[in-house]
Amino acid sequence: MIELDKDGGLWTVTLNRPDKANSLTGAMLEELAEIAEAAQEARVLILTGRGKVFSAGADLDEARAGLATSPLWERLSGAIAALPGLSIAALNGTLAGGAMGMVLACDLRIAVPGAKFFYPVMKLGFLPQPSDPGRMERLIGPARTKLILMGGQKIAAPEALQMGLIDRIAEPQDVLDVARTIATDTLAARPAIATAIKTLCQGG
Repeated sequence: MIELDKDGGLWTVTLNRPDKANSLTGAMLEELAEIAEAAQEARVLILTGRGKVFSAGADLDEARAGLATSPLWERLSGAIAALPGLSIAALNGTLAGGAMGMVLACDLRIAVPGAKFFYPVMKLGFLPQPSDPGRMERLIGPARTKLILMGGQKIAAPEALQMGLIDRIAEPQDVLDVARTIATDTLAARPAIATAIKTLCQGG
């Protein structure tokens, strides 16, 4: 249910459980975390999905059994945030719940026009993963973060672009190609230079 394609320094990770809206099981989270931890050698990591939804978050049955509060979510987002190369979320559709964490941890986010973004943890009686509110706040500010996390609002792609939650909108057939095009210069650069620029962009 997790596909990994390595093309030189470009690693593409695809969520492939479209019949379940790419909802994430514990086994899928574990595999994603292991890939992200191994991707220190990748120059660019792209996350995407199959079907019309990027991810609906946790598998509902496993969420009720404890997955909603698993440390695996934080392990995954932390591993992505720590990558020395460029990380890009190529969102083929709607992003919901705990799956937001790995996308917030990416350097860039591209989404299809029909994508929606929501994170209904408060409604479900859970806290967001510890790093998610801070990462979201750095992208869109505290008030808009509360709009999503406390107001329970679904944000459509055009508004998400205006907010800064995503960086570009691309048609479904183009979203992965747009991500690959953005990756071109990083793939061609010396890894040490690309990593140093990423560090400078993050304030040292």
